[in-house]
Amino acid sequence: MPIENWLAFAAASAVMLAIPGPTILLVISYALGHGRKASTATVAGVALGDFTAMTASMLGLGALLATSATLFTGLKWVGAAYLIYLGIKLWRAPVMGQGVEASDGAAKESPLRIFLHTYVVTALNPKSIVFFVAFLPQFLVPTQPFWPQVLIFEATFLVLATCNAELYGLLASAARNSIRKPNVQRIVNRTGGSLLIGAGLLTAGWKRAAG
Repeated sequence: MPIENWLAFAAASAVMLAIPGPTILLVISYALGHGRKASTATVAGVALGDFTAMTASMLGLGALLATSATLFTGLKWVGAAYLIYLGIKLWRAPVMGQGVEASDGAAKESPLRIFLHTYVVTALNPKSIVFFVAFLPQFLVPTQPFWPQVLIFEATFLVLATCNAELYGLLASAARNSIRKPNVQRIVNRTGGSLLIGAGLLTAGWKRAAG
Protein backbone atom coordinates (compact mmCIF):
# COMPACT_ATOMS: atom_id res chain seq x y z
CA MET A 1 0.00 0.00 0.00
CA PRO A 2 1.41 3.44 -0.94
CA ILE A 3 2.21 5.58 2.08
CA GLU A 4 0.27 8.41 0.45
CA ASN A 5 -2.96 6.38 0.74
CA TRP A 6 -2.37 5.71 4.42
CA LEU A 7 -1.54 9.35 5.19
CA ALA A 8 -4.64 10.54 3.33
CA PHE A 9 -6.81 8.05 5.22
CA ALA A 10 -5.29 9.04 8.58
CA ALA A 11 -5.75 12.75 7.88
CA ALA A 12 -9.36 12.35 6.72
CA SER A 13 -10.18 10.13 9.70
CA ALA A 14 -8.64 12.59 12.17
CA VAL A 15 -10.70 15.46 10.78
CA MET A 16 -13.88 13.40 10.82
CA LEU A 17 -13.28 12.17 14.39
CA ALA A 18 -12.56 15.67 15.70
CA ILE A 19 -16.17 16.68 14.97
CA PRO A 20 -18.20 15.67 18.07
CA GLY A 21 -20.95 13.17 17.36
CA PRO A 22 -23.30 11.15 19.62
CA THR A 23 -20.47 8.97 20.93
CA ILE A 24 -18.24 11.89 21.88
CA LEU A 25 -21.19 13.68 23.50
CA LEU A 26 -21.71 10.58 25.62
CA VAL A 27 -18.00 10.47 26.52
CA ILE A 28 -18.11 14.13 27.62
CA SER A 29 -21.32 13.67 29.60
CA TYR A 30 -19.99 10.68 31.53
CA ALA A 31 -16.62 12.35 32.16
CA LEU A 32 -18.35 15.45 33.54
CA GLY A 33 -20.66 13.41 35.72
CA HIS A 34 -18.32 10.67 36.94
CA GLY A 35 -14.73 11.80 36.41
CA ARG A 36 -11.64 10.12 34.95
CA LYS A 37 -12.65 6.58 35.91
CA ALA A 38 -15.73 6.89 33.71
CA SER A 39 -13.59 8.40 30.96
CA THR A 40 -11.50 5.23 30.81
CA ALA A 41 -14.62 3.07 30.53
CA THR A 42 -16.11 5.21 27.77
CA VAL A 43 -12.87 5.21 25.75
CA ALA A 44 -12.83 1.40 25.88
CA GLY A 45 -16.47 1.35 24.76
CA VAL A 46 -15.69 3.67 21.84
CA ALA A 47 -12.77 1.50 20.71
CA LEU A 48 -14.74 -1.76 20.81
CA GLY A 49 -17.81 -0.11 19.29
CA ASP A 50 -15.83 1.30 16.35
CA PHE A 51 -14.14 -2.06 15.87
CA THR A 52 -17.55 -3.75 15.76
CA ALA A 53 -18.95 -1.20 13.30
CA MET A 54 -15.94 -1.38 10.97
CA THR A 55 -15.82 -5.17 11.05
CA ALA A 56 -19.57 -5.38 10.38
CA SER A 57 -19.09 -3.03 7.44
CA MET A 58 -16.34 -5.12 5.92
CA LEU A 59 -18.36 -8.29 6.40
CA GLY A 60 -21.22 -6.90 4.35
CA LEU A 61 -23.66 -5.47 6.89
CA GLY A 62 -23.01 -1.96 5.59
CA ALA A 63 -23.96 -2.93 2.07
CA LEU A 64 -27.05 -4.70 3.40
CA LEU A 65 -28.08 -1.63 5.40
CA ALA A 66 -27.58 0.54 2.33
CA THR A 67 -30.02 -1.58 0.31
CA SER A 68 -32.55 -2.73 2.94
CA ALA A 69 -34.81 0.11 4.05
CA THR A 70 -36.48 -2.03 6.72
CA LEU A 71 -33.25 -3.18 8.34
CA PHE A 72 -31.72 0.28 8.20
CA THR A 73 -34.81 1.94 9.68
CA GLY A 74 -35.06 -0.64 12.46
CA LEU A 75 -31.43 -0.25 13.52
CA LYS A 76 -31.67 3.52 13.21
CA TRP A 77 -34.68 3.70 15.53
CA VAL A 78 -33.07 1.42 18.09
CA GLY A 79 -29.97 3.62 18.20
CA ALA A 80 -32.01 6.84 18.28
CA ALA A 81 -34.26 5.59 21.08
CA TYR A 82 -31.25 4.54 23.13
CA LEU A 83 -29.62 7.97 22.76
CA ILE A 84 -32.84 9.70 23.79
CA TYR A 85 -33.14 7.37 26.79
CA LEU A 86 -29.60 8.22 27.91
CA GLY A 87 -30.28 11.92 27.39
CA ILE A 88 -33.42 11.82 29.56
CA LYS A 89 -31.53 9.85 32.19
CA LEU A 90 -28.74 12.45 32.27
CA TRP A 91 -31.26 15.33 32.35
CA ARG A 92 -32.93 13.80 35.42
CA ALA A 93 -29.68 12.80 37.14
CA PRO A 94 -29.49 13.99 40.78
CA VAL A 95 -27.07 16.82 41.47
CA MET A 96 -24.12 15.71 43.60
CA GLY A 97 -23.06 17.66 46.64
CA GLN A 98 -19.70 17.93 48.35
CA GLY A 99 -17.55 15.26 49.98
CA VAL A 100 -18.98 11.82 50.61
CA GLU A 101 -22.28 12.61 48.90
CA ALA A 102 -20.46 13.36 45.63
CA SER A 103 -18.45 10.16 45.86
CA ASP A 104 -21.55 8.09 46.54
CA GLY A 105 -23.37 9.70 43.60
CA ALA A 106 -20.49 9.04 41.21
CA ALA A 107 -20.34 5.41 42.31
CA LYS A 108 -23.96 4.70 41.45
CA GLU A 109 -23.14 3.81 37.85
CA SER A 110 -20.41 1.20 37.51
CA PRO A 111 -17.59 1.47 34.93
CA LEU A 112 -18.90 -1.72 33.29
CA ARG A 113 -22.34 -0.20 32.82
CA ILE A 114 -20.80 2.98 31.39
CA PHE A 115 -18.62 0.89 29.05
CA LEU A 116 -21.64 -1.06 27.79
CA HIS A 117 -23.69 2.12 27.22
CA THR A 118 -20.90 3.68 25.16
CA TYR A 119 -20.31 0.47 23.22
CA VAL A 120 -23.99 0.13 22.28
CA VAL A 121 -24.24 3.76 21.12
CA THR A 122 -21.08 3.43 19.01
CA ALA A 123 -21.71 -0.02 17.54
CA LEU A 124 -25.42 0.43 16.76
CA ASN A 125 -25.04 3.64 14.79
CA PRO A 126 -26.12 2.66 11.23
CA LYS A 127 -24.70 5.89 9.85
CA SER A 128 -21.23 4.83 11.02
CA ILE A 129 -21.56 1.38 9.48
CA VAL A 130 -22.70 2.73 6.12
CA PHE A 131 -20.07 5.49 6.34
CA PHE A 132 -17.25 2.96 6.58
CA VAL A 133 -18.54 1.18 3.49
CA ALA A 134 -18.50 4.44 1.51
CA PHE A 135 -15.35 5.91 3.09
CA LEU A 136 -12.82 3.08 3.28
CA PRO A 137 -12.87 1.85 -0.36
CA GLN A 138 -11.65 5.26 -1.56
CA PHE A 139 -8.22 4.50 -0.09
CA LEU A 140 -7.89 0.84 -1.10
CA VAL A 141 -5.57 -0.22 -3.91
CA PRO A 142 -7.49 -2.73 -6.09
CA THR A 143 -4.34 -4.48 -7.28
CA GLN A 144 -3.18 -5.29 -3.74
CA PRO A 145 -4.58 -7.86 -1.25
CA PHE A 146 -7.82 -6.67 0.31
CA TRP A 147 -7.70 -7.84 3.94
CA PRO A 148 -4.17 -6.67 4.80
CA GLN A 149 -5.14 -3.16 3.68
CA VAL A 150 -8.39 -3.30 5.64
CA LEU A 151 -6.56 -4.40 8.79
CA ILE A 152 -4.07 -1.54 8.50
CA PHE A 153 -6.80 1.04 7.93
CA GLU A 154 -8.96 -0.40 10.71
CA ALA A 155 -6.08 -0.38 13.20
CA THR A 156 -5.24 3.20 12.21
CA PHE A 157 -8.82 4.37 12.66
CA LEU A 158 -9.17 2.63 16.02
CA VAL A 159 -5.98 4.23 17.36
CA LEU A 160 -7.15 7.68 16.21
CA ALA A 161 -10.67 7.14 17.57
CA THR A 162 -9.31 5.99 20.92
CA CYS A 163 -6.94 8.96 21.21
CA ASN A 164 -9.73 11.35 20.21
CA ALA A 165 -12.15 9.95 22.80
CA GLU A 166 -9.41 9.95 25.44
CA LEU A 167 -8.63 13.62 24.76
CA TYR A 168 -12.27 14.67 25.00
CA GLY A 169 -12.66 12.59 28.16
CA LEU A 170 -9.59 14.09 29.83
CA LEU A 171 -10.65 17.63 28.98
CA ALA A 172 -14.14 17.02 30.34
CA SER A 173 -12.72 15.36 33.48
CA ALA A 174 -10.46 18.35 34.07
CA ALA A 175 -13.41 20.70 33.65
CA ARG A 176 -15.39 18.63 36.13
CA ASN A 177 -12.93 19.50 38.90
CA SER A 178 -14.01 23.13 38.64
CA ILE A 179 -17.73 22.27 38.54
CA ARG A 180 -18.78 21.88 42.17
CA LYS A 181 -21.76 24.18 42.60
CA PRO A 182 -25.11 22.30 42.40
CA ASN A 183 -26.56 24.91 40.02
CA VAL A 184 -23.62 24.52 37.63
CA GLN A 185 -23.84 20.71 37.79
CA ARG A 186 -27.54 20.89 37.02
CA ILE A 187 -26.86 23.08 33.98
CA VAL A 188 -24.14 20.67 32.78
CA ASN A 189 -26.41 17.63 33.20
CA ARG A 190 -29.31 19.25 31.39
CA THR A 191 -27.11 20.60 28.61
CA GLY A 192 -25.52 17.20 28.07
CA GLY A 193 -28.90 15.49 28.26
CA SER A 194 -30.37 17.91 25.73
CA LEU A 195 -27.45 17.31 23.35
CA LEU A 196 -27.89 13.54 23.59
CA ILE A 197 -31.64 13.82 23.01
CA GLY A 198 -30.92 16.09 20.03
CA ALA A 199 -28.40 13.58 18.68
CA GLY A 200 -31.05 10.87 19.01
CA LEU A 201 -33.59 12.95 17.11
CA LEU A 202 -31.04 13.69 14.39
CA THR A 203 -30.23 9.98 14.15
CA ALA A 204 -33.92 9.18 13.83
CA GLY A 205 -34.25 11.68 10.99
CA TRP A 206 -31.13 10.60 9.12
CA LYS A 207 -31.85 8.99 5.76
CA ARG A 208 -29.81 6.51 3.77
CA ALA A 209 -29.60 8.95 0.90
CA ALA A 210 -27.48 11.23 3.09
CA GLY A 211 -24.73 8.64 3.22
